[in-house]
Amino acid sequence: KYAENMYYFSELALTLNAPENGTAPTDSRRRPDQRLMENGRWDEANAEKQRLEEKQRLSRKRREAEAARATEDGTPCDPYKPLWFERKKDPVTQEMAHVYKGGYWESKEKQDWSLCPDIF
Repeated sequence: KYAENMYYFSELALTLNAPENGTAPTDSRRRPDQRLMENGRWDEANAEKQRLEEKQRLSRKRREAEAARATEDGTPCDPYKPLWFERKKDPVTQEMAHVYKGGYWESKEKQDWSLCPDIF
């Protein structure tokens, strides 16, 4: 019912982005631009999306600059690493894959998100 107002998404598709209490601050369901869009506030959503993208660009530039300085100085540079995943070779396919290394569910249970970066 009223599917035309919801982009003809199925009921399941409509619920996939529903907010959930207690998730990490980096959870994509917390994207402020997405929330604004879902509430029909298009102009604000577009402005927020631009802000987020610029923040991501600046973060990447900072990491690249740090890596370049480390290369010039000969000092070790710790590249960005995902919090809850690590790259490992899949024993079956022999391809590199991101494998869950643990910690998310423990952080969620404790509601300790201190390791999460500020991405929004």
